[in-house]
Amino acid sequence: MPLLPGRRTSPGENESKEGFLMSEPILPPLKPIPIKDRISVVYVERGNLDVLDGAFVVVDKTGIRTHLPVGSVACLMLEPGTRVTHSAVVLAARVGCLLVWIGEAGVRLYAAGQPGGARSDRLLYQAKLALDDTARLKVVRKMYALRFKEEPPERRSVEQLRGIEGVRVRKMYELLAKQYGVEWRRRNYDHTSWGSGDLPNRCLSSATACLYGICEAAILAAGYAPAVGFIHTGKPQSFVYDVADIFKFETVVPMAFKIAARKPHNAERDVRLACRDSFRQTKLLHRIIPTIEQVLSAGGMEPPPAHEEAVEPAIPNKEGIGDAGHRG
Repeated sequence: MPLLPGRRTSPGENESKEGFLMSEPILPPLKPIPIKDRISVVYVERGNLDVLDGAFVVVDKTGIRTHLPVGSVACLMLEPGTRVTHSAVVLAARVGCLLVWIGEAGVRLYAAGQPGGARSDRLLYQAKLALDDTARLKVVRKMYALRFKEEPPERRSVEQLRGIEGVRVRKMYELLAKQYGVEWRRRNYDHTSWGSGDLPNRCLSSATACLYGICEAAILAAGYAPAVGFIHTGKPQSFVYDVADIFKFETVVPMAFKIAARKPHNAERDVRLACRDSFRQTKLLHRIIPTIEQVLSAGGMEPPPAHEEAVEPAIPNKEGIGDAGHRG
């Protein structure tokens, strides 16, 4: 960087070896902040995401820029009509913001970035629990207890607990629909035809999409794999569904029925705003990662030690203020 003649500086103040003021201040490298200190989710549609003048912005068709505090957002949901530049993806990755490409109103997830999940020790720990039948059952029982605020029946397999859970969930939908005066038949929607679903189902789908986004961001930030589930299996987001189900009925589901009862003109938008407020009021982002650790520890296994032949990093990573899985 070229040096400019100027005043002498005090020690440590942007000066070269000769003591002259540098032309630009030396900024500290970008580092992710913990998930618990972030805004939950922001939706973007019909705009170009870019980095202009050092700021992460959305540029609309008229050229108007809207600044997004990407470093303090857990998850950006990108709807149809959104384009992303290379520099925007790089900045989002550096600050640990998950980018998720979704269909209109969040009805379908097409792809997701991965700013976290870079901890092999935690991935191996999670896989070890999932592959051991006894440990997996313990984890599933803990999830059940946290979700329903009571211990599950004894001597039940994972499949039996899943069946019991399904019955209880269907009954909870019915009770909430009755509480808010919503006509309810069953949980059903066609992701290929968003408009074909009734209003309660569309509200529920929009609400759960919000929850899935921030849960996936938290799972990655904690260094775990979204695909390695315990109740749900065989899907790219199996563990996301497991974690989200723990919080679903205390956050997004009642909100979805409440809004469906009002029959607003733009129900999906109202649901998103209500979910954001609910996440803040329940301090959900403070709770997800500790809950993940609590659930996995119920398996009764210790994280596997590093292999004796493992090679240490040639250049150790500096400790950051972010969560364990953040790459920053």
